[in-house]
Amino acid sequence: MSLEAIRYRRGSLSILNQLLLPEQLRYEPVDGVERAWEAIRAMEVRGAPAIALVGCLSLALELEAGAGPAGDAAALEAFVDERLRFLLTARPTAVNLGREAQRLRAFVRRQGQSPGVTARGLRESIIEHIEGLLEKDREDNRSIGAHGARHILQRVPEGGVTLLTHCNTGTLATAGYGTALGIVRALHEQGRLARVFCTETRPYNQGGRLTAFELLHERVPATLIADSAAAAAMRDRGVQAVVVGADRVAANGDTANKIGTYQLAVAARHHGVPFYVAAPSSSCDPALPGGAGIPIEERPGRELTHFQGLCLAAPGIDVWNPAFDVTPHDLITGGIVTEWGVFAPGELRQALAERGAARGQ
Repeated sequence: MSLEAIRYRRGSLSILNQLLLPEQLRYEPVDGVERAWEAIRAMEVRGAPAIALVGCLSLALELEAGAGPAGDAAALEAFVDERLRFLLTARPTAVNLGREAQRLRAFVRRQGQSPGVTARGLRESIIEHIEGLLEKDREDNRSIGAHGARHILQRVPEGGVTLLTHCNTGTLATAGYGTALGIVRALHEQGRLARVFCTETRPYNQGGRLTAFELLHERVPATLIADSAAAAAMRDRGVQAVVVGADRVAANGDTANKIGTYQLAVAARHHGVPFYVAAPSSSCDPALPGGAGIPIEERPGRELTHFQGLCLAAPGIDVWNPAFDVTPHDLITGGIVTEWGVFAPGELRQALAERGAARGQ
């Protein structure tokens, strides 16, 4: 059975509850925007692309069920805007949902200004637009995998490649294939992957629970390591590149990703290991000059001190539990891998501007 984070057909949406992995493989129904908000907030679904998809698809589900004004196109536009605003309050750091909401608002505005538009026609066009996001994400991820693999193989022209990755950036974080794990998959499909080291990624253990689960499921050669073993793996286990995902990339290339990414970049610089960020253009925020402006979500301290009800730390200890950190652009030495190609951080702003202009954004 192929892994899917999201199962959707017109009128039906379910998500793989990732809090239960790897012990249980259970899909939970999502019946609307409120349930999607809860699933995003509780991290039943996670990964910036998947968060955006579940949020938008939950809105499509409501529209298909007849939610919102029935006979007034302008009122329907206002309803869509209100639902998107609510969804955006679930988690602040990942930008994908915000970017897709911005694009959807612009699409609804354009459609609403079309001559003879009806509320029914507008409703259908919004649903179709949202449904198209699933296939676009899969296509973008395969492009990211191909571009990243090609760039790495230019550095390692012969033999197998050993990679290190962090958190989960695969099928479970996207509509399919993955971003950083898409690069891993592309190399594996070409017979050029020797091994990938995946960090456990405390405190939610997305690497140990999710990435290891995905890689074993697809028989990809992988080794799980403690977060604190990453620098030693770079030195002693022949790591030739680090590939990570991103929740938000600022215009200058500063990147917010799962907590622990920054220290991996520092260690990679010290060991001369190329450090890559793999992210679709929807994770890039050209309106944000640098990483200092990225809001960093802080999670409850209990997520660090407890696991499945078991206390792991001295009761009463003060806890600082940021979910993300920001890696400065000058530590991203391999490049930023998008569906358009691989860019040095200094090239990203122009690439986004050129592609945005070409798409009329």
